[in-house]
Formats: sequence, C-alpha cells, structure tokens
Amino acid sequence: MGPQRKIQGLDKSDAIAERETECVRERANVREKDRVRPKEIEPARENHFLRYEFTAFFKPSTFTAFKAVGVCDHRQIAHYSNDERVWIRSSVNNWINAPEAPPGSRDWFLHQLNSLSNCTDSQRFEPHVLQRVIGCELEKSPEGTVSLRAFDEYGFDGEDFMFFNSETQQWIDKNLKAKETKMKWDQQTGHNEHLHHYLKTCMNWISSFNNTKKNSPVVRVFARKAPDDHSKLNLICLATGFYPRDIEMNIRLDESVLVNQTSSGIRPNDDGSFQMRTSVKIDANHNGIYDCLVKHSNLTQAQPIKTVYHQILSAESQQWSLIMGIKVTAAVVIFLLLIGYCIYRKIQML
Repeated sequence: MGPQRKIQGLDKSDAIAERETECVRERANVREKDRVRPKEIEPARENHFLRYEFTAFFKPSTFTAFKAVGVCDHRQIAHYSNDERVWIRSSVNNWINAPEAPPGSRDWFLHQLNSLSNCTDSQRFEPHVLQRVIGCELEKSPEGTVSLRAFDEYGFDGEDFMFFNSETQQWIDKNLKAKETKMKWDQQTGHNEHLHHYLKTCMNWISSFNNTKKNSPVVRVFARKAPDDHSKLNLICLATGFYPRDIEMNIRLDESVLVNQTSSGIRPNDDGSFQMRTSVKIDANHNGIYDCLVKHSNLTQAQPIKTVYHQILSAESQQWSLIMGIKVTAAVVIFLLLIGYCIYRKIQML
C-alpha cells in the first residue's frame, strides 16, 4: 500500500488557524499602539512665585490704558484701581504678608511709555504697548534643593526690551531700541538701589513661604458612555482639593500610560485649592484593569495615589450577547427544519 497523501482539509484548517493567530497578533499590536511604556515614578517639584504685572497701551490723540495686578501661585492677590489710584489687596489670608507693589508709580510707568513712543515713532501716530513683570520665584526639588530667582523685565511692542540685574544693579538691554533707555536708567542709582532691596525682600519672603493650605489631592475614577461612539467609554480621572498647584496625572492600562489623553488643565477651586480632570476613550467591550496615577509634591515617591478602575462587560452587554446568541441558534434550527421538510416532501413525491 502506497504512502498516504496529505488531506487537503487539514491544510485549510492550518491556514485558518494561522490566520486567526495573525488576527490576534494584529489586535494586540493595535492595543499596544495606544500605550506608552511605563516610566519610573518621579516625585513632583514644588513651585511658588510672586509677581506684579503691568501693562500700558498708548495711542496718540486717543487714549491711554493702564492695568496692573499682583499674582501669587496663579492667584490674583491685588489689583490697581485706576479710579482710586491705589492698590487694592484681596482678602486671601495666605498671602497677606506678601511684599507690596514694587517701586514705580502709575504716572512714572505711563511717562516711560510716552518717552519710548516718542523715541521710536518719528511721526507719533502709531499705538504702543509697554509691559513689565517683576517678582521672585522658588523651585524646590524632590531632594530638597531650593532654587531662587528674582526678576524685573520689560517688554515693548511685543518684544523683549530690558531686564534688571539685581547683583550688579545694572540694566541689560535685549533690544537695539533699549540702548538709550539703559544708559539713562543705569544712572538712576537711588532707584536701582531701592529696586535691589525690593527684589531681595521678595526672595526672603518666598524662601520662607509656608502656605497652610498644603493639601494632598482627592482622586476618583469613573466612566461614561461616549456620546459620539457607543462602542467607547470616556474614562475620567478627577483630582481635586490639592495645593500647591503643580500636579501630574496619567491614566494607565497594565501600568502603561495611554496616549491621546485629554486634560482640562489645572483649575482653581473656591477655597484656594485646585482641581484637574483627565480623560481618555477606551473600548467598552475590552476587559482590563485601568488606573489613574497621580504625582504631587505632598505625596512621597513611595506613596503616589493610584486609583483603580476595573473594566468588565456590563450586564446589559452580556444580556444583549445572550439574546443575540439565542436568536442565531433559533434561526439555524428553523433553517435546518425547513431543509429537512423540503427533503421529506421530495421523497414523498417519488
């Protein structure tokens, strides 16, 4: 008896099995594209700042506008009233001991704008804008290293203009238009000494800044149906009640960060704390364990907040699958009965 031939049916089965394996591999690759490899957890840095911001707009023969505000850690703590010609502090107790507004009155600032406008605009009909930011900032690393910086910077017509070097008490020009102004301001030694003292006071205050509202975030994770795609869910991570402001949030699957996340940005709460919301679309029919990893300066490296969301098929989805399975089975049975009845009729007619 000769050698047996390979049955063609087995070849088809092998091909089908191989194709199914490829499909599974392709689906896995698609899911892998939605992830970012896990990174080592790094504690968040702590940042604080105090700055006063000035803006003046001048248009010859029309009007002059002036606005000034004081901001500490993204919260407005003071503003200048043009009607009363005074600074008005807010009632936030945490910054009540912050340094007052810097030297240089509203009239002095507008005079500088007028002088610069006359020097740069020979025909004197173009509008001009003068801006100033003065203050100090502190950055504290997770290891405890503290970095301090003081600044007094000017911008003119949307370009960097000059900044003050507090150590040398000299002005540094950053624009060709600032050469003449730099020479004039360098000669104002009394004003520069006063400015140097103010920036030093600012740094002393920010370095001892001890805000009583240091709070860890409260985190929760929930899901909602995507309005534009019923096969998707919007998985949402909400952190609220935290202070200081800086925070980092990531939604993960199997400890891998998911891509295409949407963030609300950090927003203030009424009590002076902050909140942030991050969301991402996930497959409603995919079983998996998701988590929201939150890093904040009040949390240690060993204890980040990790809130878990376990995605399983809903009872509604399971019930729908069962109903569809019963319907398909019933249709097959009816089809087979019809075929059997037709065959029976043909046999009876013979």
